[in-house]
Amino acid sequence: MKQQTLKSDFILSGKGLHSGAEVNLRLCPAAENTGIIIRRIDLKGQPELQAVAEYVTETQRGTVLNKGDFQISTIEHVMSALYACGIDNCLLEIDGEEFPILDGSARYILHGIEKAGVVTQNFDKEYFVVRKPICYDLPGNCAKISILPDDHFSIDVHIGFPSAVLRNQYACMSNISEYKTEIADARTFVFVREILPLVDQNLIKGGDLQNAIVIYDELLEQDELDKIADLMEQPHRDAHTLGYINGNLQFDNEPARHKLLDVIGDLALIGMPLKGKVIANYPGHRINTGLAKLIRKEIKNQEKQSPEYDDSIPPLLDINQIRQMLPHRYPFLLVDKVIDMTDRIVVGVKNVTGNEPFFVGHFPTEPVMPGVLIVEAMAQTGGLLVLHKYEDAELYSTYFMKIDNVKFRNKVVPGDTVIFRLELLDEIRRGCAQMRGLAFVGGKIVAEAEFMAQITKNK
Repeated sequence: MKQQTLKSDFILSGKGLHSGAEVNLRLCPAAENTGIIIRRIDLKGQPELQAVAEYVTETQRGTVLNKGDFQISTIEHVMSALYACGIDNCLLEIDGEEFPILDGSARYILHGIEKAGVVTQNFDKEYFVVRKPICYDLPGNCAKISILPDDHFSIDVHIGFPSAVLRNQYACMSNISEYKTEIADARTFVFVREILPLVDQNLIKGGDLQNAIVIYDELLEQDELDKIADLMEQPHRDAHTLGYINGNLQFDNEPARHKLLDVIGDLALIGMPLKGKVIANYPGHRINTGLAKLIRKEIKNQEKQSPEYDDSIPPLLDINQIRQMLPHRYPFLLVDKVIDMTDRIVVGVKNVTGNEPFFVGHFPTEPVMPGVLIVEAMAQTGGLLVLHKYEDAELYSTYFMKIDNVKFRNKVVPGDTVIFRLELLDEIRRGCAQMRGLAFVGGKIVAEAEFMAQITKNK
């Protein structure tokens, strides 16, 4: 999959749920590898902030990002719609401190994205692939989110409240393609009993029956309910009748579906799409973003995940096909197979055995694969990436011109399976290719380097 951005820009205008202020949000195309960037055009210098979890500072009734004097709140619905539409790169220009609430769902955001159009970019999309179960909970709280390994993104949500109207509800999305018809229209919700405390906290100034489901589930005195109705500029109702104040729901489980929408928006702050099954019990912005922060730390520690390797799947190139493309032979052919390849990335595999000839002298009592040969194996893997672009690849060879930023992090020893990931840093120009290589063992980076190579036709 390639990265995607908007084809053209569009504007969403409305009031902020908590501030009540009228704001305008412009969603604009952005270059590859930009991510989601928020720009406050109402502030001096128009500061920007990347929409990632480490900037979350507040989660009460919405997700708030903060860095210095820059603050932006209620971003979860926009982030959810961008994630569902596969938008990797986007610039969000806002003239206030809060995104517009619109109708409390992601419906109009999704419509705007569809009308603007989506364009495919040149760079490959990066995923966070869940390799082992991740479980995250909050101490002293029944909320828990688990993510299980899977080959695509799906999500199950269970919510429950001590409420006579809204008790236990369940919602699921087995594939992101269901988002448009099953999730996007689900509106946010609030209990009548929460409204006055929220007003006292200077929140929900922009809340009304057009942008939220209002649930009346605990009997109040008539004058107290009338006071709340006046605050929301709504007609008075009988205080003895419980239920949903603003009529029928769009779905029987609309609150659960909206919670699912929020989970997607908060997990979008990981900064890349997930491959895994999310199971969220009693989710909220605090636990959602806490999990996103945990995953962000893992991404930073590792930089890039090791490519997936299943040795039961036939390779794209086996050793015989590799020999047809590379001139190297025993004992210097250091790539056993290629398991993945795009126009910019190649993944190769080297199975290191105790029979490798270099172990005789490096070292007899503690065999370690020489670092220079790990770099050579990376380079051979990169050579396969550039040579496969030629129909008569056997007529060409690649030669080192420069090697930079070489780092060795761990030893490679007999029994290790080394996975090499090489990526082009730029387009091939005048027969020169620039690549960055990573070598993994057991899911961890053992070496890295940057290369420049010349592609030359054999004499």
